[in-house]
Amino acid sequence: MKRLHNDDGSAFSDAAAGAALEKLFSLAVVTHQYMEEGMAARGLSRARATVLWNLNERGPMTQRALADAIGVSPRNVTGLVDALEADGFVARGRHPNDRRATLVALTDKGTATMSGLRDEYDQGAARLFEGVAASDLEGFVATVDHLLVRLGQESC
Repeated sequence: MKRLHNDDGSAFSDAAAGAALEKLFSLAVVTHQYMEEGMAARGLSRARATVLWNLNERGPMTQRALADAIGVSPRNVTGLVDALEADGFVARGRHPNDRRATLVALTDKGTATMSGLRDEYDQGAARLFEGVAASDLEGFVATVDHLLVRLGQESC
């Protein structure tokens, strides 16, 4: 059995790493299903929810800024905003400093939806991690941060 080493020199087996990766994939599947169900109950896709989440966290922004924030093309974000506007989640309005630009903002429905998602998110986190020691939770967060860096992603 091959032995792998941590940064601190401690060893672990490739079997242990494989078992950890299997658990990580299982967790990803379950959390994905949980998120999809929560969004679907509100008539949202992941892409639409990402737009709303960014507007909720950052406030009104131009479509170009929104496209940059979520990593899609301006054309793609136009379609998302069109659909969200048609469903009453967002509204387009004038930019206060640039008459050529349009701001996208949450409507009351969008704000209420995001408040519900935030509450569900917070309750889910509390339920999921209830009974986990603070030191274990800190270690889990550090491990996930490490994995994100290894995968070339920024830490959240």
